[in-house]
Amino acid sequence: MKERIGLIAGNGQFPILLAKSAQAQGEEIVAVAVRQETSPEIEDYVERVYWIGLGELNKFFQILGQEKLKKVVMAGQIKPVHIFDKNVAQDQRLKNFLQRVKDKRADSLLGTLAKILARRGIRLLDSTTFLKSYLIRRGVLTKLEPSALQWQDINFGRGIAKRIAALDIGQTVVVKDKAILAIEAIEGTDEAITRGGALGGPGAVVVKVSKPRQDMRFDIPIVGPKTIDCLACASCAAMAIEAGKALFLEPDLSIRTAEANNICLVGI
Repeated sequence: MKERIGLIAGNGQFPILLAKSAQAQGEEIVAVAVRQETSPEIEDYVERVYWIGLGELNKFFQILGQEKLKKVVMAGQIKPVHIFDKNVAQDQRLKNFLQRVKDKRADSLLGTLAKILARRGIRLLDSTTFLKSYLIRRGVLTKLEPSALQWQDINFGRGIAKRIAALDIGQTVVVKDKAILAIEAIEGTDEAITRGGALGGPGAVVVKVSKPRQDMRFDIPIVGPKTIDCLACASCAAMAIEAGKALFLEPDLSIRTAEANNICLVGI
């Protein structure tokens, strides 16, 4: 009998795509989904779904125990700003967890969760499990190629992005004429793009990278149609994404949308 896999499902299309791909490969998936975050569409692609509230960490562990899951995969973000939302009720277990982590950066929070799972005999899988074909490939992805000046901004921004990623601040920078317009922090990529575009006007370049010691089990870079829509709204000219370390969701649609808006996409 094939071992079931638990899916910790956050927001966006990532958990949907992972569940669909796992289902197509004959895997049985049990999902733990978060109300106000996870799309109800997840129910169409898994054996069972358990819905929990944002602050219900104790219920989360109870579900894993009840289902006797020994392998879980994490897909989709839970917005980090919820940590500071006074309207989110936190159970005592979550309060203890947040007091125990050394800081509130993604690696600290998720790394601590991974250690707790390991102590319970639960292995956290690489979040690209079942999705290797969706990793960004190296090279120009659109028909439109970056100009010489845009390549200069890409190379300049890549170095800066790697430095902020090493500090676990964010993974994205917005650049124009070798000036940093925006750096991603807790607000996320889309809002950083919007802010950078508003400051620099048309023609900005966005660079998104992985962390130097990227843990592929969580918080990996993701680009998809929503990202491309943000680029278009901000009148950006190009986006460069680190190849082999970022997932490209709905790549055909993303590329068509980028080309329709004269945006070039590059895997670096």
